[in-house]
Amino acid sequence: MDKTAANYTFSWIHQIAEIPKAAWDPLAQPLTSPFFEWDWLHNLESSGSATGKAGWMPCHLTVWRDRTLVAAAPLYLKGHSYGEFVFDHQFADLSERLGISYYPKLLGMSPFTPAEGYRFLIAPDEDEAELLGLMVAEIDHFCDRNQISSCHFLYVDPSWQSRLQESGFSPWRHHNYIWHNDSYGSFDEYLKAFNANQRRNIKRERKAMAKAGLTLKTLSGDEIPRALFPLMYRFYENTCDKFGWWGSKYLTKRFFEQLYTTYRHRVLFVAAYPESSGADERHPLGMSFCLTKGDRLYGRYWGSHDEINCLHFNVCYYSPIEWAIDHNIQIFDPGAGGRHKKRRGFPATPNVSLHRFYPSRLRKIILPYLQQVNEMEEREVAAINQELPFARQEN
Repeated sequence: MDKTAANYTFSWIHQIAEIPKAAWDPLAQPLTSPFFEWDWLHNLESSGSATGKAGWMPCHLTVWRDRTLVAAAPLYLKGHSYGEFVFDHQFADLSERLGISYYPKLLGMSPFTPAEGYRFLIAPDEDEAELLGLMVAEIDHFCDRNQISSCHFLYVDPSWQSRLQESGFSPWRHHNYIWHNDSYGSFDEYLKAFNANQRRNIKRERKAMAKAGLTLKTLSGDEIPRALFPLMYRFYENTCDKFGWWGSKYLTKRFFEQLYTTYRHRVLFVAAYPESSGADERHPLGMSFCLTKGDRLYGRYWGSHDEINCLHFNVCYYSPIEWAIDHNIQIFDPGAGGRHKKRRGFPATPNVSLHRFYPSRLRKIILPYLQQVNEMEEREVAAINQELPFARQEN
C-alpha cells in the first residue's frame, strides 16, 4: 500500500520491471558498485534467479516526489539464509527455540553478491538525511505490519554505515580478501611487493600456463563473443556441482545469456585457450567472469573443462590483477572465501553488515553476542594480515 510522508510517496514493488530503467538508473549509476543498476537486478529477477520461488521475493521500497523517483532501497523478503554469505543460521535456530518465526526476514543486498556497496539509492539533490530517516521508519512500519522478525543490510557502503547505526542498526563485522592498487606500473612491479619466496611461487604458477600449452586472453564488452555467455554458465554449473549441496548454484542459464544483451559493457572474461585453437575465441578450456565499473573490478565465478594446474590462480587472480593495473583499477574484489588469496596479495579487508531484530528477546541475546564477535573479528583480521608474504615483513 502506498503511503505519503510530507512531500514523498512510498511504494513497495515486487519486481523491478515496475520501475522504468530511465527512472532507476540515475540513482544507481553514481554508485561505485555495478550490482544495483537496473539491468543487473532486472536480469536476476527476469531470469528466475532471484524470485519468490527461489526464496528471494523482491520487495523494493521506492520513494516518489509526484511522478519522479527520488529514492529506492533494493530489498528482498527471504524465506531462508542461502546466497547471502553472511551466515545467520544460528540466529534462525535461536528464534526457533524461542518460538519466534525468523523467516521471512527483510534483506538488503544484491542477491548472491558478497561485494561491498549496499546503500539506499537517493537522488543527489534530495535531503539524504531526511530521506534516510523516512525510509528506515517506513521499513520499520512494514516489518511491524507484516510481522517480519528482522531487517538486514549486507556488505554496506562504508560511507553509509554510521548513518544506519545512528538509526539503531547493529553492526556485524566480517572480512573479504581485497586487492588494492599501490600505484603499480606493471605486474612485474607488483611482484616486487612480495618476499623472495612468494615471488618465485607466483612466477612458477604463471609459467604453468605455458607449460600446459595455454594462452590467456582478457575480453571485455563488445570484444566478448556471444557464445561465451552460455559457456560461462556451464563452467559455473560445473564448479558448483563439484561442491554438491554446498555448491551455491543460484543463477540460471538464462541469467548468463541475457548478460550479453543487457550488461556486457560491464563484463570481463579471462579465458584460457589451447595454443592450437588459433584465432577461435569461442572455445576456451576454462574461464573466469568478472564485472568492472569505474576504478573497481569484481570477480564472480569461474570454471574449466578439466583440472589444470594453477589455472584457477591465473584466470581468477593474476590476469585480472594485470588487467587492473593496465586499466588503472584501484580495488579488485575477487569474490567470497578462500584464505589462499592472502598468499597472492589480497589482504583481509573488513566489511560490515547491519541488523535490526524486532522481537525484544532476540535483541537481548543477539546484540551482546555481536559485540563479542566483532572484537574477535578485529583480532582475526589483524592476525591474517600479519602473515601476508610481502617483502616489508622480512625486515
